[in-house]
Amino acid sequence: MPQVDPLAALRTSDDPPWDVYLTGTVFLDIIFTGLDSAPVRGTESWARGMGSSPGGVANMATALARLGLRTSLAAAFGDDHYGEYCWDALEQGEAIDLSASRTVPGWHSPVTVSMAYEGERTMVSHGHEPPPEEPSHRSAATTGKRLPPGAELSPCPPRARGAVASLAPGRSDPWIARAARHGTRIFGDVGWDDTGLWDLVALPDLRYCEAFLPNAEEAMRYTGTDCPRAAAHALTEYVPVAVVTLGADGAYAVDRRTGESAEVPAIAVETLDPTGAGDVFVAGFVTGSLADWPLADRLGFAGLTAALSVQEFGGSLSAPGWLEIAAWWREVQSVESQDPVALSRYAFLADLIPDGLVRPWPLRRAVPTIGFGKST
Repeated sequence: MPQVDPLAALRTSDDPPWDVYLTGTVFLDIIFTGLDSAPVRGTESWARGMGSSPGGVANMATALARLGLRTSLAAAFGDDHYGEYCWDALEQGEAIDLSASRTVPGWHSPVTVSMAYEGERTMVSHGHEPPPEEPSHRSAATTGKRLPPGAELSPCPPRARGAVASLAPGRSDPWIARAARHGTRIFGDVGWDDTGLWDLVALPDLRYCEAFLPNAEEAMRYTGTDCPRAAAHALTEYVPVAVVTLGADGAYAVDRRTGESAEVPAIAVETLDPTGAGDVFVAGFVTGSLADWPLADRLGFAGLTAALSVQEFGGSLSAPGWLEIAAWWREVQSVESQDPVALSRYAFLADLIPDGLVRPWPLRRAVPTIGFGKST
């Protein structure tokens, strides 16, 4: 079956061994689906479906790998069954490189229980920080494993075209500066500021980022503005590219270097589970950026991949690949009432998707439900 390599036209013999590097905490996600409402205290709720998958930073790593990027992940894994399952699912199932990761004896894997209902989700997590890594550590994943040329003796972090960094107030991760000095393009993600200060100066690693991708509320709080589009422009004083997600209204981006701005409306879909949608959006934008697509195409592709992901349950389970993208593209073109202007927004997909990459719509995808008997 034809494969899609979004960076094929840019690859040379001098390339870094990896397209994207990222690091963080891998959780075992246990997902309950088919709940009619939120659990009520003092009662027992029954879910019609359930499943498990690697979560946390694994959501974004999986999304990047399924979009055709050579992905390297550095994370700690417990030596329990949960850790073994997550390691195998990522390395064998998604072809994610784990040579920078490690297994920690006696450390149990972090776990998140996610309950999806009414298009939302509620999560409960448990975990402990892993013990510090010993300087002499060498991951068991590197033993006997063939790596791309130049990867065998790579320093940490390994050489990569890009990296996704999770920024947090008052914290600086030395690997970000090292990666940036070696030419890695850094894409900064961020979460809610529990300190309540919302001070960009408190994000010291933002200066190394090529792009910063907050949501509308985060962007407005960080910039003191009352409009997410104004916030995006204000953020370009700190970072070359600012991307602000607008929820149901889509996304807006500004590139200070070119003066270009772009806005893409959200694709109307039925939301079953938004878990991991933000990670998928970032993965889509990183893919388009490393492929040197125009800003509007990068933004549209990120929104499309996120929209495809919320129609399925689970975090990494729902991350779309090129089969899903190809099926969607062919399906929307066949709709007679389709708005030609809206369709033209995604015309760049026509040059990316091989003719042989065809599957019927709707797709039967992996879902977090294990059943018995024959499916129909």
